[in-house]
Amino acid sequence: MSYKRLTPCILIDAGKAVQWFDDHTVISEDVVALAKHYSEEGADELIVFDLSHSIEEHEETIELMRKISRVISIPMVAGGNIRSLEDVKKYLYAGAKRAILNFSKPVSHDILEEVSKRFGKGKIGVSLNDFDGLFKRQHQIAEYSSEVIFMHRLDLNSVLNVTDIPCVVLTDTMEQAEILKILKSDSVKGVSGLLVSQLDMDFNAFKQICTDEGIKMTSFESMMEFSEFKLNSDGLLPVVVQDYKTNEVLMMAYMNEDAFNHTVKSGKMTYFSRSRQKRWIKGETSGHFQYVKSLTADCDNDTLLAKVEQIGAACHTGNRTCFYQPIAGSDYDSKNPLQVFESVYETIMDRKEHPKDGSYTNYLLDKGIDKILKKIGEEATEIVIAAKNPSPEEIKYEISDFLYHMMVLMVERNVTWEDITKEMADR
Repeated sequence: MSYKRLTPCILIDAGKAVQWFDDHTVISEDVVALAKHYSEEGADELIVFDLSHSIEEHEETIELMRKISRVISIPMVAGGNIRSLEDVKKYLYAGAKRAILNFSKPVSHDILEEVSKRFGKGKIGVSLNDFDGLFKRQHQIAEYSSEVIFMHRLDLNSVLNVTDIPCVVLTDTMEQAEILKILKSDSVKGVSGLLVSQLDMDFNAFKQICTDEGIKMTSFESMMEFSEFKLNSDGLLPVVVQDYKTNEVLMMAYMNEDAFNHTVKSGKMTYFSRSRQKRWIKGETSGHFQYVKSLTADCDNDTLLAKVEQIGAACHTGNRTCFYQPIAGSDYDSKNPLQVFESVYETIMDRKEHPKDGSYTNYLLDKGIDKILKKIGEEATEIVIAAKNPSPEEIKYEISDFLYHMMVLMVERNVTWEDITKEMADR
C-alpha cells in the first residue's frame, strides 16, 4: 500500500460532535460545519460514527450525514448503530462511500454476507476492537468487506500476517511519534482518532512531516516541475479553469511558481494576483473554493487546464462563470446533458419557490407526493408501451415525459442532480 491517508472522525451524539466514544464532551455544536472544515483543511477522508441512543436520534444523525456529504469534497465512511440491511442502505443513501459494521456485535457477523452481496463488497467495511476478532473471522471479513478499522493500537505486523485488507487505525493517542509509527506499517492505509481530528490540525503540514519520514501520503503530485513550463512575458503561467462535471469554462487566471506549488500541495486552486502582486487562494475570503480534480498542460507547455469542483460562484460578480457576456455568434441550444437536466431542475425549483398560475408543475407540487408518484408510474408504463412500437420518436417523447416527472419528484424530495451523479459515480 503506497499512499497513506489522514482521516479525522466525527462522533455524533444528540446531534453534536463529541470528544470520544467514552468522553461525550461536546467539541462542536455544528457537525456539518466541522465536516466542511476538515474537508477544506486538507483531510483525505472522513469517518462519521453514530452514537445515538434512540431511533429518533439515529434518524436525525442519518440526516446530518446526508448534509455532511453535500458540503465535503472528500469521501465519507459511516458506522455506528448498524443492525440490519436497512441501516446500511440508509447510510449509503445518505452519501457514505462505505458503511462500517461493528464486529464486536454478533449482529454484524450475521448480516455481513447479506449486505455485501446486496451493495457490493467495496461498500462495506468492519471495525474491530482486538486482533482476536480479526483472527477468528479473517476469511469472512476478507470475502465480504473491503476495509478494516481497528479501534485500538495493535501489533500491526501480526495484522499484516493475517490479512491484506486495507486497514485504518483509529486511536486515542496524541503522540505524533506513535502516529508516524502506525503509518509506516505496510498494513495501514490511514490513521484516524484524536490527534488527526483536532480542530486546529494542519493536515498539509503534517503530511509534509510524514513525507520527510519517508511515508507516502495521499496528495497531488505534479509530473512536471514549474521550470518546465513556458511562461508569458510577465513570468506567469495562464490557467484555464473548467467545471470537472460539465466542462463549463469558469475563469481564466495566472500562476507563478509559488501559486503552482501551493495548488499541488493543498489541492485548492491558488493563483497570482496581477493587480495585488501577491498569491491568492480562490475562495479564501468568499468561501467559493475550487478543489482540484486534475491539472493538464497543453501541447506547448505554456497553458494549464484545471478541472475543478467549484463551490459557489467562480466570478467575483456572483455569476457561476466569468464568461457570461455574449458579444458575437448565433444563438444555439446547449446539448450538454447535465446542463439541460440542471436547467429543467432549476425551472421546477423556481416554480416551487415562486408559484405561477396555470403551471402544470405547480399543479403537481400542490397535489403532493401521491399525485407525483401516480404520474411517474403512468409515464413508466407509457415507456414500456412505446418500446413495443416501431416508431423511435414515440419512445423518445415518453422518456422525456418520464424524466420531467422524475425531476418534479426530485425537487419535492430535495434530491439534486449532484446527489444523483455522485451516487452513480460511486457505483
